Amino acid sequence: MQFLATVRVVLKPTVNDPHGLTVQSALGSLGFNSVTRVRVGKHLEVALEAADREEAAALVQEMCRQLLTNTVIETFDYELAEQSG
Repeated sequence: MQFLATVRVVLKPTVNDPHGLTVQSALGSLGFNSVTRVRVGKHLEVALEAADREEAAALVQEMCRQLLTNTVIETFDYELAEQSG
């Protein structure tokens, strides 16, 4: 079966996000003064083959733990969608 995993990776709330602070400052400079916080993360789409949804989920979790995230400072979540064809 074909699956598409949409993975979202963000810094843990206790980790400083200098990129987010820069974006927040730039938004303020553009007049978006109502913005009180920005956190920057990563969005990944991973197409994969697996026997079933359970196997696909296990594979995605392992990919995230081994390569796609730094589990010391980042968290992740994901959605799985079965792909036809």
